[in-house]
Amino acid sequence: MVDHTPTTAGGYLPKARARLGLIIPAVNSLSEPQFNHFAPPGLSIHVARAQITGKWRRPVAQMSDEIRKTASTLADCSPDIIVFHCTDSSMQEGPDGEQRIIDLIRESTGIAALSTSRLVAEALRTVRIAKLIVISPYQTNDNIIRYLHACGFTVVHDVKLGLQGDEFCTVPAQDWLALACEHDRAEADGIFLSCTNTTQIEAIADIERMLGKSVVNSNQAVLWGCLKRLKSALAPLPAQPELGLLLQHLDG
Repeated sequence: MVDHTPTTAGGYLPKARARLGLIIPAVNSLSEPQFNHFAPPGLSIHVARAQITGKWRRPVAQMSDEIRKTASTLADCSPDIIVFHCTDSSMQEGPDGEQRIIDLIRESTGIAALSTSRLVAEALRTVRIAKLIVISPYQTNDNIIRYLHACGFTVVHDVKLGLQGDEFCTVPAQDWLALACEHDRAEADGIFLSCTNTTQIEAIADIERMLGKSVVNSNQAVLWGCLKRLKSALAPLPAQPELGLLLQHLDG
């Protein structure tokens, strides 16, 4: 049976008190359902897809038109924040390239802009992870490691699964837990689970319980960073222990 429940305008769904716009890779199939699942009441999620990964992967300068166009489509629904939400693409040219992406969005829309990479770095500092392990589905973690080093972090070990495209989302959450436990290092302060198109977010709390260390994931970090900026509109925010220790840090 088709559900004919009225939309917000009909009064049955909670009115949006804040709006978050995400620019995600066209191949990404997990960020949208995960953000909608974990978003607190009153935060509406709006997504636009950009061809920025896989065969479309190219330098920031060559993606400028794609970024502007996609940001412009999001701007039409008046989000409070627009996030360029792809970890590797936002890190590939270091902090300078990341800033160019943020500037492109802000200048073309007049809306506050952020990137996954910036919020990951902010999250790592917040939970005091200076030395970390990087775990990803990527072919290589070179862009991630270079970006993190440029931001003052030390990667003591990294794991890449060598997957491609929509293979990223096929890895079950328990495999990310097993990888974190297998590759933990005594000198690491915590774990960074890198990628926006995975089930990693479902493993965060279990990894923290098993290892006694903080975990940061791309989707978790972006949700946290945006909630922190929008909390005055969304308060009171519910506790979300399933998203790990990071979500305890929404002040400041």
